[in-house]
Amino acid sequence: MDKLKRMSRRRKEAHAELVSLESKVYRAFLDMERAAFADGSLTKATKELIAIGISVVINCESCMQWHIEQAAAAGASRRDVLEAIEVGIEMGGGPATAHARFALEVMAEVYAE
Repeated sequence: MDKLKRMSRRRKEAHAELVSLESKVYRAFLDMERAAFADGSLTKATKELIAIGISVVINCESCMQWHIEQAAAAGASRRDVLEAIEVGIEMGGGPATAHARFALEVMAEVYAE
């Protein structure tokens, strides 16, 4: 899907630019992200699933893409991701149902059969 590839490319470009600019705030954000998603009482996969549900509620397409990809890489199944999307739908009501459409597109791409 072209949109997902464009989003991934732009995310990588922005990451490289912020790193090259030596952004202290961005570096702190990356440190916080590593700490937040590290295995602890909850696994990284579980934390990524939580982030998917939140991403659906706030309608952050880039977040949905990133966290679905990260959840898959951490071992979450297609069904796990779907259930996280469903929790987001319930928490966000009607608007989140519309937002979930994008998450379903990403899931289809990541778990292509």
